[in-house]
Amino acid sequence: MIARMWHGRVPTGMAKAYREILNVRAIPDYRSVKGNISVHILERAEGEITHFITLTFWESIESIKAFAGDDVDVAKYYPEDKDFLLEFEPRVLHYEVKGQAP
Repeated sequence: MIARMWHGRVPTGMAKAYREILNVRAIPDYRSVKGNISVHILERAEGEITHFITLTFWESIESIKAFAGDDVDVAKYYPEDKDFLLEFEPRVLHYEVKGQAP
């Protein structure tokens, strides 16, 4: 299993609206890809900026390629992101899951 982690920052005043975009647009997109195990949206307000981490779990690199394209390290963005994000981080992180609780 592989964990894929993306990070983005939005102005705190826009966090609720961005969370809705993630729930309506991004989560269904991730879940539609064969091999996606789960999607988790993490959020942390830090003053005027709110951080979002999208943490997804995948069966294989091949399933991530079906979602993100051949270069799986490149971040995937949606058209709506331009209205919220303070910057577009170019890369995501991947980790092999080597342990988990039942």
